[in-house]
Order: sequence, then structure tokens, then C-alpha cells
Amino acid sequence: MTTTAPTKIIPTVAFSAPKLRVISKPQPTPRRLKNEQLRPREYLTPAEVETLIATAKKRGRYGQRDAVAILVCYRHGLRVSELCGLRWDQINIDTADINIRRAKGGKPAVHPLSGLELRELRRLRREWPEGRNLFQTERGGAMTPDGFAKMLARVGVEAGFEWAVNPHMLRHACGFKLANDARDTRTIQDYLGHRSIQSTVRYTELASSRFVGLWQD
Repeated sequence: MTTTAPTKIIPTVAFSAPKLRVISKPQPTPRRLKNEQLRPREYLTPAEVETLIATAKKRGRYGQRDAVAILVCYRHGLRVSELCGLRWDQINIDTADINIRRAKGGKPAVHPLSGLELRELRRLRREWPEGRNLFQTERGGAMTPDGFAKMLARVGVEAGFEWAVNPHMLRHACGFKLANDARDTRTIQDYLGHRSIQSTVRYTELASSRFVGLWQD
């Protein structure tokens, strides 16, 4: 009788191909456009500011608040943080002035309030009787710099501006308005709270009023 040797079963081992890690090239960060590519200039004209104020007034339930915020920011050359930090205890209706507290180490000052500003501020207080901040949100907190910037940008779009309007353009608008009114550099420096007069010179250097009368027709 012939016996058959048992069949030897050799286990098979499956080998998987090594996974290749695909390394993608880092995408270049898009370059930020220069300011002169985004807008024609860094300031607004008085007429453009008036257009923004008029447009803001028509924008629903917060229109009057937003219009006054634009007016005060422009008239007093405020940075957006200074504007949003304004409190009612900085306003003196009886003496018609406002106590300006500057950011970035700027010099504080007391500015007079015009008749238009006084009327608008009285109305603002009637509409927002509670709270210590001039410009408040519906929840009673202070308007934030980001909130004001977004509001101003939307107003600019609705007003038909072809470039994005930002809050600092209102501060520059104030400086150029004073320079074009032939105000002396030292007065503009004190009004805007500049520690260094070099920060103020740019307004007088670009003021067109310096060249009035050079040509006579």
C-alpha cells in the first residue's frame, strides 16, 4: 500500500505597495494690492462726506445714529477707536464742546461743537436715552470699530462710491479740509492730536490752497 505524503501548505503573505505621500507645493500668498490700486486717494472731500452722511440717514432704524457717527468722526478727525470710545460725559451741551481723548499717545484737546452737531447729538440722546456711550448697539454696548467700519463700507457702496471707504479716510478728510482752509500747521497738529508735526505736514504739503493765485487769467 502506497502512502501519499501530506501536502505542505505554505501560507501566503500579501504585500501591499507602500503608500506614496504626495507633497503639494505651497501656493504663493496673493499679494495685497497697494493702496493706490484700491482707491484714488486716502481721504474724502467734504462733498463726499456729506454724501455719506445723507446716505446713512436713509438706512433704516439706525440711520440717524450712523450719520451722527460719521459726522463726529469727520469733524473732529477721530480714529475709529476714539470714535467708538466716546462717552456722554465727554460732551458738554451747555458749553458746546467735546473732550477728545486721543489714542496712540496723541495729545488730548477740547473741541468746540457746531450748532449742527449739538442738534444731532440732542436728537441722538433722545433716541438712545440709556447707556454711557454715544454710539451704542441695540444691546446697549458700545459700537465696535469693526462694526463702524463695516457700516461705513456698506454706506459707501450704497452711495455709489467706486472704491471701498474706510474709517481712517474720515480722519484724513478732516486734516485736508483744515489745510485747504489755510489753517496753520500747528493748529492742525493740535486739533488732530499729533505728537510730531511731521505727521501733520502731509496735509499742508498737499493742500491745493497753497497754489491759489499763482496764475492769473
